Amino acid sequence: MEKKRVVVTGLGALTPVGKDAQTSWENIIQGKSGIGYLTRLDKEMYPAKVAAEIHDFNPEEYIDKKEARRMDRFTQYAVAAAKMAVQDAKLEITDENAPRIGVWIGSGIGGMETYEEQYRIFLEKGPRRVSPFFVPMMIPDMAAGQVSIALGAKGINSCSVTACASGANSIGDAFKVIQRGDAVAMITGGTEAPLTHMAFAGFSSAKALTFHDDPNTACRPFDKNRSGFVMGEGAGILVLEELEHALARGAHIYAEIAGYGATGDAFHITLPAPGGEGGVRAMRQALADAGLQPEDVDYINAHGTSTEANEKYETMAIKEVFGEHAYKVAVSSTKSMTGHLLGAAGAVEAIFSVKAIEDGIIPPTINYETPDPECDLDYVPNVARRQEVRAVLSNSLGFGGHNAALVFKKYEA
Repeated sequence: MEKKRVVVTGLGALTPVGKDAQTSWENIIQGKSGIGYLTRLDKEMYPAKVAAEIHDFNPEEYIDKKEARRMDRFTQYAVAAAKMAVQDAKLEITDENAPRIGVWIGSGIGGMETYEEQYRIFLEKGPRRVSPFFVPMMIPDMAAGQVSIALGAKGINSCSVTACASGANSIGDAFKVIQRGDAVAMITGGTEAPLTHMAFAGFSSAKALTFHDDPNTACRPFDKNRSGFVMGEGAGILVLEELEHALARGAHIYAEIAGYGATGDAFHITLPAPGGEGGVRAMRQALADAGLQPEDVDYINAHGTSTEANEKYETMAIKEVFGEHAYKVAVSSTKSMTGHLLGAAGAVEAIFSVKAIEDGIIPPTINYETPDPECDLDYVPNVARRQEVRAVLSNSLGFGGHNAALVFKKYEA
């Protein structure tokens, strides 16, 4: 059976660098960072002092006040970004097409804020005072569930929970749904609101977060002096559509999604496999799925978390897959500006990958000052680069050994 072509027709985002996809992108290509001191919590309680927060978000701009109170912050972000993406795509969901429009939105840890709040109530006031909405507010699939309800999308409704690969896996899985003919459009991406006491404490104890206390220079992917990631929050949502469906309604096509690779390391709960071998297989799968050669790729949006093991092994994996071309392809980490959005990271980075193709601009890796001898590729240091971008590979790697790679390319009729 012939695989259907799938294109991107809508973008929606809430990120530390902007409250919509376009603003986020403009700030990224200007090298503006969304990282600051932690204000959501008392930063003096934690060894890590910096975070990438979304400020002044009002859920009532997107969601009925009563409904918003019954959603954890991660779900509010997803509903807001999904409404933006569907509006951007000018996709009308009707009684006729609703069963063929699905939702697939990932989250790494779901409603941590709700869990902590309700557990405090449980301890202080007893089990009878725990909210009846506790479970449906907390579970990670509720972002997809609430988006489906809010928009009336009745097709497949799912959620990939693969830690920091959740957003990328969700997009890849949604892509495959359309490719095999089970939907004409998918509202897909990732969302996360992890700036909570327990998440911050847990990642601090794991020594995954940077304890560097200058927000301007705390996140420095591929730099020799990096010291851990900066936790961020937000959501990225894309509308994927079967090509013929998009053309029939005259939709704006940003790019084509052409390849998806997903593998497991079978190695360690938090560390990548030696040499990044799981990432190697995911990238090769994605390229083969897209029918592209390594030299066809102009830009790699790296996972690039500002942690030593991740970047050393991701660099090794890129060299293994791309050979000589590894030194010619541009590689950058937009996490240097957004921080690490965990389950939303791959989705927000997919949006940046699509915009890089559309606008012919490669975003930079900011705070790149001291090269690391083990990371010797072209990381587009500090300043965006204008050049034609025909194809982008975007990597996402998660705790548990999850590797996801997405390939986007310029749409050609």
